Amino acid sequence: MPVFQPQAQPQANLMNSPTSARTQAWPLTLYYDGQCPLCVREIRLFKKRNQAARLDLQDISAASTAPLPGTTRDQMMNCLHARFADGHVVSGIDATYWSYHAVGLGWLVKPLGWRWTRPFWHWGYRQFCALRPRLARIIPMPAVSQCEADQCQQRRPGRGSDPE
Repeated sequence: MPVFQPQAQPQANLMNSPTSARTQAWPLTLYYDGQCPLCVREIRLFKKRNQAARLDLQDISAASTAPLPGTTRDQMMNCLHARFADGHVVSGIDATYWSYHAVGLGWLVKPLGWRWTRPFWHWGYRQFCALRPRLARIIPMPAVSQCEADQCQQRRPGRGSDPE
């Protein structure tokens, strides 16, 4: 079975990412929707796993984050985008593929790189993107833990949640 790795593409061709092996220029900047509960959960996983600093996370829903040149904020909110340090841009399942590789979880998304499964993954991703706004209304936003806000509280055994 032929296996290949999705290829990052020049910025001008954001929505059509043909695949073939290439050396990636890290870090990868991932543009995500910080108002999407599913997205925020995945981003939390990425933050925990990003010890090598190969992934830079940008919340495209924040007014301070500009869309990539040649795209609108709506386009970026409707489909995952990522840009390598050398300017190559990937989107959709390829952005997912490379994001997981950046944090050392490439084995989880290996099937995205199998040529014979690509049509299925592209179709599934389009379906997910269409359903995501409805799913975001159903799935609650994860709570911000006090540790994420640099205000960790340590609990003493037998004292419940009293901070030290």
